[in-house]
This record gives sequence, C-alpha cells and structure tokens, in this order.
Amino acid sequence: MVLTEYTYVFAIGTFFAMLDAFNNVVNCRLSADDVANAWATSVSSRSVSYRQAMVFGTIFEMLGAITVGARTADTIKNGIIPNTAFKGDAGVQMLAFTCALAAASSWVMWCTRHSAHVSSTYSLVSSVAGVGVATVGAKNVQWGWNNGKGLGAIFAGLGMAPAISAGFGASIFMCITLVVHMRRNPVPWAVYTSPLWFLISGTICTLSIVYKGSPKLGLNKKPAWFVAAVTTGTGAGCAVLATIFFLPYVYARIIRKDSTVRWWMFIQGPLLLQRTTPANEVDHAVVPNYAVVQNDDSVSTHTPESLSDYDPKKGENDISTAPVQSNEKGLSAPEVNQKSYKELQADSDAKLRVKLEAKRGPFGWAMRVLRDNPMGPGQIYEWHNLKIIAKRLPPQIIVGALYGLHYDIHAAQTGTAGTPDGRRMQRVYAHATKYPNEVEHTYSFVQILTACTASFAHGANDIGNSVGPWAVIYGAWNTGNAAAAKAPVPVWQLAVLSATISLGLVTYGYNIMKVMGNKITYHSPSRGCSMEMGAAITVLVFSQYSLPVSTSMCITGATVGVGLCNGTIKAVNWQRVGLLLFSWIMTIPVAGTLGGVIMGILLNAPHFKS
Repeated sequence: MVLTEYTYVFAIGTFFAMLDAFNNVVNCRLSADDVANAWATSVSSRSVSYRQAMVFGTIFEMLGAITVGARTADTIKNGIIPNTAFKGDAGVQMLAFTCALAAASSWVMWCTRHSAHVSSTYSLVSSVAGVGVATVGAKNVQWGWNNGKGLGAIFAGLGMAPAISAGFGASIFMCITLVVHMRRNPVPWAVYTSPLWFLISGTICTLSIVYKGSPKLGLNKKPAWFVAAVTTGTGAGCAVLATIFFLPYVYARIIRKDSTVRWWMFIQGPLLLQRTTPANEVDHAVVPNYAVVQNDDSVSTHTPESLSDYDPKKGENDISTAPVQSNEKGLSAPEVNQKSYKELQADSDAKLRVKLEAKRGPFGWAMRVLRDNPMGPGQIYEWHNLKIIAKRLPPQIIVGALYGLHYDIHAAQTGTAGTPDGRRMQRVYAHATKYPNEVEHTYSFVQILTACTASFAHGANDIGNSVGPWAVIYGAWNTGNAAAAKAPVPVWQLAVLSATISLGLVTYGYNIMKVMGNKITYHSPSRGCSMEMGAAITVLVFSQYSLPVSTSMCITGATVGVGLCNGTIKAVNWQRVGLLLFSWIMTIPVAGTLGGVIMGILLNAPHFKS
C-alpha cells in the first residue's frame, strides 16, 4: 500500500532527484555533469551553435535515457547498499536515498556556482556510501567489487575511464591524421573517407540500443547473429546514405568550390555532381573559419595557404605568429599592456554586455530594462527599491532563461588577451597544428553525428545516477515494501529526468562549456569528433557492465588524449586538467561526508515520545 504518511519524503526526494538531473547538465564533462560535456567539444569546434546543441542534445539525451538508461540505474539502487540492510523498513529506505540526492545535488550545485567542474556520477555514489554508513553501518556498505556493482568497481572507473577514453580518442584522431591530415592535398581524402565515420557512429549508436537496450524492450536477449546483423546493417545504411547524399554535397561545395550550393541541396544527391559551376566562382571554397582565435565576424574564409602549398607539419593560422586580434574577450596589444587584470576583465564584460543589450527580441529588451533600472540607494526594502524590483523581476526571468543562447562561449574559453589565462591559452594553441578549413568543414558534419552518439551515451549512462535513488524512493512509497526497489525503473521516471537534464542544458549548460573545450586544448572538428567518439565508446563499454562511469571523466580523458597527439605535452592546459582532477577527488570525501551527516542527523534527531 502507499505510505501516505511519508508522501512528503517522496515529494522532497523527487525535487532533489530533478535537481540532480538538472546538475547533470549544469556541471557537464564537458559537462553538466555531462550533457553540456557531450556538446562542449562540438560547440568549441564551431561545428554547431549552442542553440543547435540544445535541440540535438535534448532529442538524443531522451532517447538514450528511455531506451537504455534503466540498466545503470540498477547499480546505484542495489549495488552500494543492499536492500536487506534496511530490514524491510521502507520509510528509512526512502529517507536514506532522499538524503543521498540532497547531498549530491547540493554539492554539485555549489561547485557549479563557483565554476568548479565535478562529476555528478561520483558525487551521488559517494553520498549514497556516506548515507549507507550513517544508516546501516560501514560493514553493510558494499566497499568491494560486488560483482561489478560495489564501490570498488565504481571508483575503479575514476582511473580507468579517462585513460581508456584517452586511448580511444587518440587512436581515432591518429587514424584521421594518417589517412587525411598528412596528405599533400588532404581535402579529397577527407571528403571520400567521411562515410567511414558515419558507419562507425551509426554502428555504435545502434549497438547501444539493441545489445544493451532497456529491459522492457528485451532487445538485449536477442541472439548474437541478430545483434551483429542489425548493428552493422544500420551502420552500413548510414554510410550508404552519406555516400548518396553527403558526398555529392561536400564534393560540390568544397572540391568544385561552388558557393551557390546551400545546405538543403543535399537532398538532390548525385544530381549535384551534374551541377554546372558558376563561371564567376572564386578560386577557393567558401567555408567557415574554424580557427579558435578570430574576429567576432563569422564571415566564411578559406585557408590562408593554397592547398597545393599546404604543409601538414606547419599548419595554418598559426597563433604563435598571427597578429593579435580583438574579440569580446580581447583587446589590442598596446591597450592590453597598459591595463591591469581587473580593468581588462571589466572592459571585456562591458563589451559583452553592450553587445547583449543591442540584441533584438525579448532578450535584448530584458537586458536594456535591467540596464535602465538599477537598484537605488538604501536597503532592499525601501519603497523605491521595491518598485524597481517589480520592474526588474520579469526581465530577470527572461535573461535567466535565455542568457545561454547569446553567451559567447568561444571568447570565454580563449581568455582575455593580456591576462595570465589569455597568455596561457595562446601558448597551448601555438603548439597545435592547424589544418585547412576545407578539411575541418568536412568533419564538422561528422562531428554532429558523433556528438549525438555521445549525447545518447550520456543519457544511457548518467540518467541512472538520478533515477536509481528516485526509483527506490518511489518503489518504497508506492508499495510500502523496501524490497520493491528491485523492480525495473518505470519509463516515465526516465522520461521526466531526461527532460530535466535537457532543461539544464538549455538554461545553464554554458557555464560549464565556457571552462571546458578549448580551455583544455585546441579544438577543431576533426579533433572534436575523435574526442566525442572516444568518450562515447568508453561510456558504452562501461555501461554494458552496469558501471556508472562519469561522462565528464571520459570526455576529459579523450580531450587530453587527442591534445597529446600534437606531439608535445605543451599542447594541453595541464593547469585546467589538474583542477579537474582535484575536484573529482575532493568530491568523494565531501559528498560522502555531507550525505552521512544529513542522514545521521535526521535519523537520530530527538523527538517527542508518543
């Protein structure tokens, strides 16, 4: 029967479960904890805009969570605190996992507020362990391997996941380098080999759904021949479609240098091969400039060097020799040398604010209202300030919801010119080989698919973090039986939390993206798709064994691995990597202690005797 007397515990647990799911994007690996992460490389590489990332991220997060997410949820539910330890007391079980969610979500939210990137996966696991100690004693917590579901197995991923992901990411990028980047004329090689990456992405994504699909679908019980046929067949289908529609499009756009070809013309397929190139066509392909440091304008540019003279060892757009350019975060060199760090930051913020205030639509209106209605002198409860608050409240809500849509993530990643952070990032970028924009443009399309795969993998893996404890709370409340937590996770819970994750990406994911991506190493589409594919493969491998590995750690490991492919450790911002590692390690004792303290106080609080 329903435990109506503990409905308030279920309500509180639901709130913190949704907050934890929201944080899953907010603090991402590249990431909330990780959705922003799954898309940070794509946004950093300029393959997609932040708005496009939100649309694709929402779709594939929900697909991954609903079709695959229930398997990793079982590890959080039953692998750390065995159900038998609660002695059938459903109320205590509800309280335990509510405290775990409260501790984990509060810690991650605090870290996000202070721009510290932590893993929501390990935050929740640590808080569950701390709650377990306070509730049933340390001896009843599964500290060992426990058939791959104990704390020993979970925390083993802290060391294994980044290293394995780095290996996958580096291997994929080195394949691209050997096949494409090292060629004298790399553009044709990039165009003609692109279906291969559609084949790989399609196969991995299909493998996730079929081989380890949701228990309700029963796809993981199919015979091996069925799994192999469906996954390879779907991947091959993606490659065939890419050959029919994608190859003619990029061939006409890049190799024939036909700038009149629009994106929607890909539906013409082979007919584009018969298209007559305009007589007044320019002598270079008009494609976006994927350089990390560039002017605010997004005018399409070609590589500074002709392809016939392209030297892979030298690269292009070398930041170490390029003149200092200005953007929202940077000033001209003479002015930088004359101002202090605080002045540079203030100028940078002012430039961004002026640009945002000039926007059209509701967001620009809201920014201008806030600018024209500052708080007056005196305390907040002064009558004139209360009237100002009434005017500022609606635009503040609009700005809070839409700010990420207009935030310049690239400028924030590259740092303010003349500051220590700006100089550090210039040194990192200078050690990375720059490839022709025509080549990078080809991989920008592939990166969209790899980002979708990574986002699907995140939904498959990390949704279990929040939904596992929430499923325990719901099962105990709905049935009055602690053993009911062994039941499968309802699909509606997966859908609700995956939608909450997407909401976090839309409203707050930019806070994590700005400290990831190019903050670690130089990004470009060919590098980005390698990072995302390496991370996605790692997450899916761990998820196959029901190990809730952190997507943040996987994408970070893949980013470092690809960065080291530049041939020098100086191509990686080790200060940022060190801060990430420190935050990951500190999450374990802090989240665990916080969860244990909250549970201990509530469970043993004094109360009137009945």
